[in-house]
Amino acid sequence: MTSLTAVDAANAAQAFQTRPSRLRPWRNPWRKPWFLSSITWIYIVWSLLPVAIAVQFSFNAGRSRSVWQGFSFRWYWQDPYSSLLTDPSLRLAMRNTLVLGIGTVLVSVPIGVLLALGLTRWRSKASAASNGISLVPLVTPEIVLGSALYLVFSTMYSPFIALGMGAMLLGHVTFSISYILVIVRSRLLSIGGEFEMAARDLGATSIQALRTILLPLLMPAIVAGAAITFAGSIDDFVVSQFLYGNAENITVPIKLYSAVRAAPTPALNALATMLLVGSTLALLAAYAVLRGRRRGGGGGEQALSALASIE
Repeated sequence: MTSLTAVDAANAAQAFQTRPSRLRPWRNPWRKPWFLSSITWIYIVWSLLPVAIAVQFSFNAGRSRSVWQGFSFRWYWQDPYSSLLTDPSLRLAMRNTLVLGIGTVLVSVPIGVLLALGLTRWRSKASAASNGISLVPLVTPEIVLGSALYLVFSTMYSPFIALGMGAMLLGHVTFSISYILVIVRSRLLSIGGEFEMAARDLGATSIQALRTILLPLLMPAIVAGAAITFAGSIDDFVVSQFLYGNAENITVPIKLYSAVRAAPTPALNALATMLLVGSTLALLAAYAVLRGRRRGGGGGEQALSALASIE
């Protein structure tokens, strides 16, 4: 029976190959997806080509941002007055951006993880409404969120928190928590509560189950949420524009927006390139951590060994 089936399959394949060639590109289910591949590459080129051109002119030897005048690191450190290393305003913007991004991660990640744990484990009539309210910053237009935060900080909270770095930090935390909540909560729903229940049955306390069982399983989601939070914070313009206060708190996106309308030098391209490098490094670091955990067996084996130690 098997040999007859194989013969029939071979005959069918041969008959398919002898069909008119005009029918093959559309009816061959094993053909290469050239149309989808073409659309994908067109999108990649369309989206990355302007970025590549901007990065290229950050290495321009002259002051032009449209005419190539040779390769140089002038706008990174070689120019004594206007390079990224020697211009105080560019260094200030870069420093404020990094401080704001790291601070946002340090504040948002613990709050987002605890909020995800609470909303996932909470069972009551108000839990569904609370879950929906927690995602409001995620779906609110950023300009609406920025203007609302500006009104709040400039009127209600002005005696306590003035516009500046503190207000920007709270604003970034406000919209970043939703990202961490969605990522961590999805991970919680996928792993379920069996490991926690097993740890509690073996005599572990709630804190021990959280520390030794649940957190290792949540670590990939936490790392991914932290990377997305950092990248989103250093790239944010709208909320920062409303809340930065004065020039001492200026960030890289605000600096780019303010300088691009004047007569900027390629040092502005160098600043944008560094911002792009920072976002890319954050995502690559998260990918490296996740891949390393996957090669090491992930959190499942660690959770099982923790359960064995509890027993």
